Parts: sequence; C-alpha cells; structure tokens
Amino acid sequence: MRIISICPSNTELLAYLGLTDQLIAVDDFSDWPKEINELPRLGPDLNINMDKLEELKPDLVLASLSVPGMERNIEQLEKRQIPHIVLNPNSLADIYEDLLLVGEKTGCADHAIEIATQFKHDIDYYKELNKSHNRGLIYWEWWPKPIFTPGKTNWLTEVSEIVGGENCFSHYDQANAQVTWEEVVEKNPDHICMVWVGVKEEKMNLAVIKKREHAEKVRAVQNNNLYILEESLFCRPSPRLVEGIKKLSATLK
Repeated sequence: MRIISICPSNTELLAYLGLTDQLIAVDDFSDWPKEINELPRLGPDLNINMDKLEELKPDLVLASLSVPGMERNIEQLEKRQIPHIVLNPNSLADIYEDLLLVGEKTGCADHAIEIATQFKHDIDYYKELNKSHNRGLIYWEWWPKPIFTPGKTNWLTEVSEIVGGENCFSHYDQANAQVTWEEVVEKNPDHICMVWVGVKEEKMNLAVIKKREHAEKVRAVQNNNLYILEESLFCRPSPRLVEGIKKLSATLK
C-alpha cells in the first residue's frame, strides 16, 4: 500500500506495526523512527499541503483529531475523496484499538493483534512494578502561557496512575484543560513535569516555574521534584508512551 501519515503519533503507530516501508510521505513534525526522515514532507500537521498529498495518490491517509485545528485536514480529505481514516485517541485503550483498526485497514490484522497485546502487557507490567509506590500529586504542564494541562480523559492521567501517582487536575472532565498558576499552587503537587507540546527539552527551563508567584510554597519546588521530559514520549498518543512510562518510573523520587 501507499500510506501517508499526517500526524507524528500516527507515524509512530505505523512503525510499531512494521509499516514504515509503505509510507510515502509524512507531516513535518514526524521524527521517529529515523528511517522516515528521508520521506517527502507535507507541511506541519495543522497545515498539510493537500495539493501535494493528492498528487502522491495514496491508498490510505492516516489523519488525526488529536490537536484542535486538524479537522481542516479531514474536511479537505473528504472533499477530495482521498481514502483516509481518522484517529483520535485520548486513552491507552484507544491506542490499543487504533492499532487493531490500522492493522485491519492495512492487511496486517493478525500482526496488529500481537502488537496491541504486547502494548497492553507492557502497561500491565509497569502497573505491577509501581503498585507499591505512592508518589503523590503530579502536575503536567503542556503549555505555559496560558497554562494547559491534561484532564481526566487524557492518557497522562492514566500514566500518572501507572507510575504510582495522581494527575492533580484529573477532576477536569476534558482531555485538555486551561488552568491558572494560582490553581496549581492551590493543588500543591509533589511533582512538576514540563512537557511543552512541540518544544524540545533544551528549549525549556525550570527557572520559568521557579520564578512564578508563590512557587516557593509548592512541595515540588521545595523538594526540587521538577522534571523536563521529552515531549515525544509523553505528548503523542502512540505505543511510545511505554518508553515514557519506563523513564518516569525511574525518574520520580
């Protein structure tokens, strides 16, 4: 098949299914695995060059709704009658189901069942590994101005629980919640994880948090439980989240 992915998490999902050799183009932000780096680029995931995509005559496009604004891509795919599927995972169970769906659509359903089952086993392994830990409240910062953080229906709430903690904003029903720094101070998290979407680790600085008003009152700041984490291992709903869970299990004090 001639497959195009227009979202990094979809590209990673295809890699887990062993389908990178069928990829003919990707979005600008897809950066894993390394073998996709030589493929044609179609622009950022919120502004895909649909003319170029259409010229490549794909058999299947993997689209996404994981970021607001991506619906414009889907409107164009429908308008141009380009074969596509839309993935919009919010939970680890959704990722499991997406593996099965893509496997079905690409003719590797049996292999997809194996990969999805392994993904579930990996999650269960880290749940068991961390079940004796009580790591307290975790504050995930997705964006600093305004502050955005994952809510209840987001995979990072599950990740928090898997490593023995609790997302301090899991009481928000939505997957992505806008909050204030004052709310963070009030929640008084034990750990602060910086994972700014689309920003490399070297461009993030923990001093940004330490300089905020009343930051010294927060347990995470007092105990220096502040972490800059790889956006690619925590902000993309793909099986690579297992790598993030492994890293976080070893990192949290």
